[in-house]
Amino acid sequence: MARYLGAVCKLCRREKQKLFLKGTRCMGDKCALAPEKKFAPPGGFSRRFSRKESAYNIMLREKQKAKRFYGILEKQFKKYFKMAERKQGVTGEILLTLLERRLDSVVFSIGFARSRAEARHIVGYSHIEVNGKKVNIPSFLVKVGDVISVREKSRNNKSIKESIEEKVKSGIPRWLSVDAKKFSGEVIDLPSRNDVQFPIQEQLIVEFYSK
Repeated sequence: MARYLGAVCKLCRREKQKLFLKGTRCMGDKCALAPEKKFAPPGGFSRRFSRKESAYNIMLREKQKAKRFYGILEKQFKKYFKMAERKQGVTGEILLTLLERRLDSVVFSIGFARSRAEARHIVGYSHIEVNGKKVNIPSFLVKVGDVISVREKSRNNKSIKESIEEKVKSGIPRWLSVDAKKFSGEVIDLPSRNDVQFPIQEQLIVEFYSK
């Protein structure tokens, strides 16, 4: 289960955009990209030399941004792209919906975790069940009718309890339903492009891999 282990705030600085990799911390004053703070892209010479953005670099940055937002590495991201290419429809949109259907993304969207990284941790440590069976694979793709729940022995976890309470107040995506009292959620529809709230220009990713 490969994952990025470096400083995540550096990733947001590199993309010049909040990727919400630390959950609620990203909404506060401690965020490296808080409005009142000045920031520079990582690298010792970033202030002295400003590189003109080429067409290739623009496409690369969009791909990197999507990878980092969903918390996956290049090999797996390209696998999802190839999977999207084989399906009928708009490749870029299918790619994003596949990423939304990952179990760690769904656990985050339901509200069992405050960030996708935390959701990946919860899934990996066997706190989650799908249709009553333990699943500890973050890349597991959910389908319509799947019921995702917190295992009975994990329901006293303070972080999970607080997180789901916050999520219910802020709102659940329309393709999911949640029963906070039962620590469970159900996939009532597949996500569409409109359900992806983070600003990603998926066509640039398609163009990057098409070169």
